[in-house]
Amino acid sequence: MKVHIIGGGNLGVSIALGLSKFSPENQVTITRRNTSSILYLEKLGATVSTNNIHQIQEADVIILTIKPYQVDTVLAEILPVISNKIIASAVSGLSIENLQNKIGTANSAIRIMPNIAAQFGASATCIAFHEKDKEKGQDVVSLFQSLGTAPIIDEKLMDAATVLAASGTAFALRYIRASMQAGIEIGFDWQTALAISAQTVKGAAEMLLEEKVHPEQLIDRVTTPQGCTIAGLNEMEMHGFSSSLIRGIKTSLKQIKG
Repeated sequence: MKVHIIGGGNLGVSIALGLSKFSPENQVTITRRNTSSILYLEKLGATVSTNNIHQIQEADVIILTIKPYQVDTVLAEILPVISNKIIASAVSGLSIENLQNKIGTANSAIRIMPNIAAQFGASATCIAFHEKDKEKGQDVVSLFQSLGTAPIIDEKLMDAATVLAASGTAFALRYIRASMQAGIEIGFDWQTALAISAQTVKGAAEMLLEEKVHPEQLIDRVTTPQGCTIAGLNEMEMHGFSSSLIRGIKTSLKQIKG
């Protein structure tokens, strides 16, 4: 596919990097007002431009990784020169219906929520579309499956997906930071503690994705009666480990919904 990314910020660049590494058969164009910080993408095969409509007529899918306040300005710029395009929006809070009304019936509105792990082929990209656009929606799913997982969800869950999949990256990193800090307290230098903590989380996630079981089933494998693991888990829960994480996720969702 020919992929046109409008918005060369962290998310747009992550998608471009991921496609260049894990799906190089796709042709990528990425735009940004000031391209100096992303010109290195050209060495990976991407086209970088300050012009949002550069090569846009040839695109199969246009990905919007811009701020909500930029949507109307960008659409006013690109709509006169495109037709029969898939417009995949990662704009927070912009519904499919609202986007479709803005772009008219000549183009198809798809809603996506990737995260910055796309550049490592490890994004959890939630995707929603209306039934009339099922075929085009599947094309977008296939594209993002090369960058990790790409579950199709009901659009009403897209705000929740933003918190769980996008904000969730920060929550997971905060756990790793805390684990690293504990590692330093028990004797490791910070680099070694970080390497062990990050790899352990990666391993746990890979086991879950591979075996598709409830986390408690895997926890049971590493806990023994009167052992150190169950003692540590119980101490964490006593101080609100799970409940504080759940509260944090629900608070983030309330923030999105206003």
